[in-house]
Amino acid sequence: MSIFVMVNGIPGDMGKMVAETMSARGLNLVPFSLTGEAIAEKEVTVAGKTIQLLKPSTRENAIDGILKDYPGLICVDYTHPSAVNENAAFYVRHKIPFVMGTTGGDREALQKLVQDAAHPSVIAPNMAKQIVAFQAMIEFLATEFPTAFEGYRLSVVESHQKTKADTSGTAKAVVASFRKMGFDFDDSQIELVRNEPEQMARMHVPENALSGHAFHTYSLDSADGSVHFEFQHNVCGRKIYAEGSVDAVLFLAEKIAEKAARPFNMMDVLRSGKMK
Repeated sequence: MSIFVMVNGIPGDMGKMVAETMSARGLNLVPFSLTGEAIAEKEVTVAGKTIQLLKPSTRENAIDGILKDYPGLICVDYTHPSAVNENAAFYVRHKIPFVMGTTGGDREALQKLVQDAAHPSVIAPNMAKQIVAFQAMIEFLATEFPTAFEGYRLSVVESHQKTKADTSGTAKAVVASFRKMGFDFDDSQIELVRNEPEQMARMHVPENALSGHAFHTYSLDSADGSVHFEFQHNVCGRKIYAEGSVDAVLFLAEKIAEKAARPFNMMDVLRSGKMK
């Protein structure tokens, strides 16, 4: 099955990594990418292909021709948190299936949009298989044993490259599960570490991973401080997310072919056994 993919968010590092991974795994990379209005470049070479960059002011004039030339196109979004809802509306309006890897935006509005339209999509705060499994584990704990940590205090700290504009979507998702256990903990209480010396000294981020990493620590302490539990997932680089994004595209393409397309998440992809 020939699958055409348009990776949006180039020339960002994540967008380029995803595009290179898509190409390496045999998907057909479309030579266009949605980008921000402030991006100066008009085209970028990625995976040996010249990618034309389409800004919000130019994309409407170009999209019909792209969809005609590349039937069955699937978009993969790694743009900016501020563009999440506008981009999703663009995909729905033009009936383009999409994988939303970008975090941030109004997630409730995003979910309502795709649910109301029954739009084929995969939306998740994290595309990494092992971290998706970790999220499922915490959600299982919250569902099956909601009082297991009654009386405990929760603290959450996350470190990402200094250019990350928003709070980790993964941390927010895991915190939502902890709230089901009775923790009075708001997303605003998640501590963000973006200072590089602190990332190395406190979070133990390797210096060569400062420009691309995701370190998370969830701490649970008993009221008297005598018991401490700690969950961590630390990722250096971006490759794990790019590979998961390919898995999401392959899963979504299969669902579309089966006429079973609707909004999905990465737990659906994980359960399907399609993630490599």
